[in-house]
Amino acid sequence: MSDRKNKKVDLLKSPVAGTLKNMTIPMIYGMILLMTFNLVDTFFVSLLGTQPLAAISFTFPITFTVISLTIGLGIGTSAVTARALGKGDDSAAKNSATAAMYLTAFIVGLLSLLGFYYSDEIFLLLGANVALLPLIHQYMDIWFLGSVCLIGPMIGNAVLRASGDTKTPSLIMGSSGLINAVLDPVFIFGFGPVPAMGMQGAAIATLISWLFGTALVLYILVRKLKLIHLWFANLQVLIKSCKDILVIGLPAAGANMLTPIAAAVLTAIVAQYGEAAVAAFGVGSRIESIACLVVLALSMTLPPFISQNFGAGLMHRVEDAYKVSIKFVLAWQVLIYAILVLCASLIARTFSNEEHVIEIIKLFIWVLPLGYGLQGVIILTNSSFNALHKPMVALVLSVIRLFVCYVPLAYIGSYIFGLEGFFIGALLGNFVMAFISYRLFIKQFESGCASPEVVSS
Repeated sequence: MSDRKNKKVDLLKSPVAGTLKNMTIPMIYGMILLMTFNLVDTFFVSLLGTQPLAAISFTFPITFTVISLTIGLGIGTSAVTARALGKGDDSAAKNSATAAMYLTAFIVGLLSLLGFYYSDEIFLLLGANVALLPLIHQYMDIWFLGSVCLIGPMIGNAVLRASGDTKTPSLIMGSSGLINAVLDPVFIFGFGPVPAMGMQGAAIATLISWLFGTALVLYILVRKLKLIHLWFANLQVLIKSCKDILVIGLPAAGANMLTPIAAAVLTAIVAQYGEAAVAAFGVGSRIESIACLVVLALSMTLPPFISQNFGAGLMHRVEDAYKVSIKFVLAWQVLIYAILVLCASLIARTFSNEEHVIEIIKLFIWVLPLGYGLQGVIILTNSSFNALHKPMVALVLSVIRLFVCYVPLAYIGSYIFGLEGFFIGALLGNFVMAFISYRLFIKQFESGCASPEVVSS
């Protein structure tokens, strides 16, 4: 147990800014490798040609939907577990963590089976042409069948973060990402006795990295730290724990799944401009995942901090943590935008040698990353509402952001000004929603509304 204590941070007493920094930095290291899953896949698949690149770009909204569901259930797990720990109820925290593993395995498994059997219909609806379906199947058939292995890294790491340990999740994510990066070229292009498998090889490499992450996190949680049970002896406790998680997890998962649904709509809009535009948009989406790495890391470390302090009734620390995070993210993303603009040509030519694709990737980089700081405000606000056990507020904000601001403005811009207008409209959508999100969250701490009872009502 001493290892666990050394890795845990006291979320209730340590200085706010320093605590968030100490929790987030390890997460960034791990996520740098973890978030290369799609980017590395995209890079090596891009070497196969524009058609395979377009095919894997069509898979992004679907894979992100399943991943977003798992992340959402992880948010519910983290919020319930961290609040129980903040109250000093270790038994309830352990029950919640265990229930989350069973629950997520069942839901993700069911969703992936549906995706596997209706794969053609799904991708044709997204705008993929029939010629791309064989390439899409090479990747997605394996991805769907292996996606249940996501529960280990996603839910297990959420349990560890809820306890204040971000170093172990960082190690697990980093190791899994490294394995994927090493195996990708081996299985895609072949090496020694391993035959070249193209896009199928990229999916196999990802599956192996998931299996490793699941095995490692289960060993740590069950055998080493004893943070979860091997099984539930009491069915009523299991059902109650699942309900507690679903109260937050389902709205959070719904909010997360809206993002890839919106991405699917945007992909369909972009598809009107041809395969080159879809390929470039797919590359841009993966660049975004790397550019917003710090935001995503903070969205994983801020909620456990908020939930534990919420459980302990320390609402002044909740407000301080939120404001510190927002200020940092806005400043940080300005720096990231400057770097991306300076490197736009180099980045574009890394992923394609076709001039039309290169120009669209550069256009993406010049416009959309300008709003990544604003996007960070939206993401951190939503995760903070989930941590305060107000998932429906986060869900409503996600609906407004994606289907009132982001997608409609992108469509209007595309309709009037073409592809350039598409990107500018999406940027304006983020600006409007960031302002709304920030004002709504801050209102909780005005006029004496900052008590836990009021916030959780």
